[in-house]
Order: sequence, then C-alpha cells, then structure tokens
Amino acid sequence: MSPAQDGRTDGDGDGNGVGEGEAETEKKAPASKPGRRRWIRRGALGLALVVLVPLLTVAVALRLNYAGSPADGTHTRGKDAIWLGHAWVDGRRTDADVTAFARRLAGTGIRDLYVHAGPLEHDGTLPASAYPKAAWLIGAVHRAAPGIRVQAWLGDKLATESPDGMRLAEPDTRAAVVRSTRQILAAGFDGAHFDLEPLHSGDEHYLDLLDTLHQITRAHGVPLSVAAHQIDPLPALHSVTGTLAGHHKWWSQAYFGQVARRVDQIAVMSYDTATPLESLYGGYVAQQTSLALEVTPESTDLLMGLPFYRENNFDHWAFAETVPGAVRGVRLGLSRTDADRAGFGVALYVDFAATEADWRAYERDWVAGKAPAVRPTALPRSAE
Repeated sequence: MSPAQDGRTDGDGDGNGVGEGEAETEKKAPASKPGRRRWIRRGALGLALVVLVPLLTVAVALRLNYAGSPADGTHTRGKDAIWLGHAWVDGRRTDADVTAFARRLAGTGIRDLYVHAGPLEHDGTLPASAYPKAAWLIGAVHRAAPGIRVQAWLGDKLATESPDGMRLAEPDTRAAVVRSTRQILAAGFDGAHFDLEPLHSGDEHYLDLLDTLHQITRAHGVPLSVAAHQIDPLPALHSVTGTLAGHHKWWSQAYFGQVARRVDQIAVMSYDTATPLESLYGGYVAQQTSLALEVTPESTDLLMGLPFYRENNFDHWAFAETVPGAVRGVRLGLSRTDADRAGFGVALYVDFAATEADWRAYERDWVAGKAPAVRPTALPRSAE
C-alpha cells in the first residue's frame, strides 16, 4: 500500500506543512494500525492451526500405533536380508573380509545379500566391468556361509522427476534391462534385486518389465526381488504430494500389491520418513508393515527395511530413525495384521554404514533367542 493510499502524504506537496483535512487523516492513521495488526495475528494463528492441527493429529495417531506389546513369536523367520556396498565386487574386499562377515551372519536370520553390482546405465545396459570380482565373491560366500544367497543389486535413477535418468517407457530400455538380468545370472548370482527410483505409483511399464524379468528368474530357479517405495499413510497421498511438490514418495496400497504379486521378494524402504521422534517413527513403521502385509500374497516374501546408517537432514533424523524403533514397529505391525506370516523378514540398509550398536539391536530385538556367534572386530567401512 502506497503512502497516498493510507493517508500519509505531505498535503500541499510543498513540504512546508499539511492541510487541516490531511492533519485529521494523519492523526487517525495510527488508530487503524492495531486493527490491522489484530487481523494479521488472527490470520497467522489461523494458518498455524490449519498446519499444526493435522500434524498433531498424525503425531498422536502414530504414537498410539507405537503402543502395546508385540505378540510372542514375532521374531526372525530366517528370511532377512542386507544391502551390501560395491566394495564387495570391485576388488576392495578380501577372503578375510568374507570369512569375518560369514561369522557376523552366523546365528542371525539373514539369508540374502543384495550386493551392489550396478548401477545400470540409463539405457538399461550393464558393463561387465561394474562387477569384476563377482565370481570370486559368490564362490567365497558359498564356501564360508552355505545357504546364503548372493543377489545382484541393480538400480538406476529414473527420469520421472528430472530429464536425466532411465526411461522405462522406452521398449529398447526395458529390453536392455532384461538382457542385463540374463547377464548377471550367467555370472553366477543367486538372484536379481532391483531398485529403480523415483518410481511413480501406477507405472505400467514397470509392471510389464517385472512380468518379463520374473519369467527369466523363474527359469533359472532364483528369486526376483525389488526395493519398494513406502505406501500412502493416508489415502491418495502420493497424488497430493506429486501435484504439490512434484515428488512421488509413496505408492498406493493397490499398486504396492500389484508389484508384490509379480516378484518373489519385496523389501520396503521404510526409512527416510522425516519423523522427529523414535516413537513416531516406530508407529509409522508399524503402519507401513500392516499396510504391506494386507496386500502382499503369502507366496511373496515381505521384508521391512531397517536403518543401518545415520544421517541428519529433513528426511532422516538419526535420533528418531533407530533400529530398536524400527524393529518394535515391525513387530507391532506383524502382530496386529498377520503374526504367523512365514514369508516375512527385515532388510538391513546398509553394511558399510552399520555400527556395532545396530547389529546388537537387530540381534537382541529381532533375532531374539538365538545364541549369537562370536563376533569379529568391526569390518572396515568403505564407500559404496
């Protein structure tokens, strides 16, 4: 608002005084300020209530979801997994590392290793130079830890929210991903694990790709596994956030079920939730576990992700997203929805950032009852 509009002028314009009418306006102007300020305060309060009340409602709901006691027997079924960094296939790891890691896994529920063997190129191809030590690793793990499967973790950024990345809509790209899968199975991997992000809910091209990939892995007698986005905690939330923020963080529950029916394993990336308290995070994980169980067929193993890493940013607060909080949430969701589900486990992300405290919490709270093996000193941490 300009000075002329609110009555604050120099009157006759010569800078030497104001007229009588202008003087009255000048005197009345300050009296109108408290009124405007009251409206501003009321508007700010109203806006705060519009924002805070839903947030508080959600917080209360998540906290209540974290209450109660998990059912007896809601522990590992021996179908857990862990994501491993690229160091295991590029020559940085040694036989001694494999031996030490095999001792680490002894007595836990871990059956699958998702070993980073990519990433895929944007055109869907995979250079053999990306995993030069794969044959050595697979053989070494099979000797040191019989029964443990070594799956190739293949991922890439999708061009869904930026112009750069893989385009699943292109038939040639999907065909290249299929050839890359045949390639890694020929290299001796015990399965294929895909992590393509950000993948929007309802993507039919992804479903078509999974149908083809599952035929290949089934013919080889190995599992097809995928890392999955979280499920809408509120109906259609993925559509709202996609429209307002341009980022699709969640899948609809129906789409999650469509993906789950096309694979042998589906691992929910149940971390990076922006929750500020351990109790809220655990309540969120409990909800995610229930939502996923409701639409995952018993023929598919469902794994819930555990945060074996620490970051502090808007998406992930290390003091809130803890292994104990996640495990309690998993057990509560499992207890309330399908306590006897056999095809169920947790997936630990990620080996090179894990601490002894993470491993102890996993063993104490989830493995439970199994005598832990003698543990070696911590493995050296390396960049993925």
